[in-house]
Formats: sequence, C-alpha cells, structure tokens
Amino acid sequence: MTCNRTCNPTCTPVRNPIRTRLCNRHPVPRRARARTGRWLWGAVLASLLAACGDSSPPAPPAAAKKATSGGSQVTATAEEVAKAARGALRCPAPAPASRPPGVPVDDVVGVRPGMRYDEAAQRVMCSHPLMVVQPDTGRRFQIETFGQPVRQGMNGRLARERVHKTGKQIMDEMSDQAMARGTNRLVRDVKPGESKWYVGTMGLPGEERVTHAMREEWFPEDRLPPLESVLQALVDKYGEPTRRAGGAGQAQLTWVHTPEGQRVPAGAPLASGCGMHPSPESGVQLNTHCGVVVAAHVHAPRDNPALAQYIQVGTVDQAAGYALLERAEQALQAVENQRRAQQVQEAAKNAKGPTL
Repeated sequence: MTCNRTCNPTCTPVRNPIRTRLCNRHPVPRRARARTGRWLWGAVLASLLAACGDSSPPAPPAAAKKATSGGSQVTATAEEVAKAARGALRCPAPAPASRPPGVPVDDVVGVRPGMRYDEAAQRVMCSHPLMVVQPDTGRRFQIETFGQPVRQGMNGRLARERVHKTGKQIMDEMSDQAMARGTNRLVRDVKPGESKWYVGTMGLPGEERVTHAMREEWFPEDRLPPLESVLQALVDKYGEPTRRAGGAGQAQLTWVHTPEGQRVPAGAPLASGCGMHPSPESGVQLNTHCGVVVAAHVHAPRDNPALAQYIQVGTVDQAAGYALLERAEQALQAVENQRRAQQVQEAAKNAKGPTL
C-alpha cells in the first residue's frame, strides 16, 4: 500500500501512487500528542501585567537612546540590533557555483534548493544591511525527529529598533493582536521598500539543506514600477513560464520542470499538477513527480492595476526535497535505534531485577 503523507497523515491506497508531503504552519503531530497552545505565554503575561496594576515599569537601561511619543524608550537602534544579530557576517556572499548547462534557474536572490543552511542564512542576510534570520519552529514537516534539534526553516526579517515598552503598551498590543486574529484582519509586517523571507530546510542536525525558499518584496510607494516591467524581469531570469494566470490587479507566473530538469510545456499534465504558493506565509508540497518549481505573484495597488506594489517569488525542488526528507527520516530513525539499543545494554548491566 502506498499513502499520501501530510502533516496529518492518513493512509489510503491509490491506483497511480504519487508520494507527497506537506509542510505548513499548523501541523498535527504524527502521534497526536496534546500540545499547549501558543496563547499560553500571552495569558500568563497578561495575568502578570494585570497583577501589577498601573504601577510603572522599571526604569529603562542607561543606554536608552531616546523617548518615543508614546512614552516608551528606544534602547537600541535597528542598526545596532542588526549588528548584534548578524555577528561576524561578511557581505557580499561568495559567488555561487556556475550552473551546469541545461539545469533550470532555481534561485531566489541567490538562495536555491539544496544549499546548506548556513550558506542560505548568509545569502538571506546579505540581501539587505538590516536583514536578520531566526529559526522558525512553527512550521514542521510530517516527520518524527525523536527529539533531535533539526532546523526545519528560518525567517528573514529586517531588524527593528529595540523599544522598552510600558505595561499598558504591551497590553494594548496584545489586545490588538487578539482582535486581529479574531476578525481575520490582515496585518502587514513589512513596510514599503522592505522585504521578508522564509526558507525551509531539512537534514540531520548541523547538516540541514534548503528544501524551498520564498521572498516577498514591497516596492517604495513613490517608486512603484510598471507591472509589465516586473513580469519581463521575471521572464528574463527564469525563461518563458509554463503557465500564466491572474486577473485585474494580480499576475501569476509558474515555471514547472520534471525531476530530470526538463521544462514542462503548457497543457501537459504536470503543468497543472505541480505548483507552489510563493508567499513566505505559505506551506509547501513535495511531490515525487515534480522537479524544480518556481512561482511568482505580482500584485498591483488598488488605484492603478498597471503598477506593481509588491512581488512574491518562491522556489522548490519537489522531488529532491522529498528524497532529502526520506534520507533524513531514515538517518534519524537509525540514530534513535542505536540510542535505544545502547540503553538496553546499559540496563542489562546496571538495572535492578524484579522481586519475585
């Protein structure tokens, strides 16, 4: 029996098996273990703040730079925050190895599937002087890691100034965030002229490699480019797309390849069967019948559909990513089997037998 494996696995026989895996932001664990919700820390913090009443918070550090209009203190500029987070980072990143003839273009600003975690992190941070990366623990592939610290992805965001906030400001922000979640209000975390990343990775701890990458860029409000020029730039880099879609105010381009690297022509079965959403907030599907898939969504402002307001570009090598996931799962299982066997050996020497 062959099964389609997702973050909430079920196994059903299929006549023409295509193995798939999904990774999203809210997976269900394989063993259906109960987990404490992310809201817990917010509830605890809220209760602590409420217990403090209206008392003023401790004085900010002596290193505070300036006071904001809301009464909070800026304790570090965005540049200082970025410098501390980026450490000894050296930019620009080394030039990538030349692509062999016939291999499809599969990178997003230099980040491509198969790249090592640390190299990808360097390229993400070198894309902007204030860009910093943090491991993402909210998106997980459907895989048992046996407690091993596998890095399954990273987020790239521009550093913000560090602000010492009052208890009232914290409570107000928490209330606004809860209201946004309850009403499905769109909250944009990037400003015009900024960008953000998500890069998915998999492998044994310390050996993780990129499975997919997505980047979103918002153009400066006073320098929005023509939408057609953005589409042409995409075609110049990735070639003629396998399919085009979209309507007023949006254009979608997708480049699909076979696992062997051949471009899939428009109208072929794989042309519609292989795809991805390029938003950094989206999950990804890994399909053994699909190779490199690049997707781009270009969005126009409401008042002028001929201009481009922001762009999302994503890349994934689905077959290679699935194989990477399989190898990692097998290696993690082998490590766990070895740990269990060693534990049994030690128990045989030191454990106390039953009293009969």
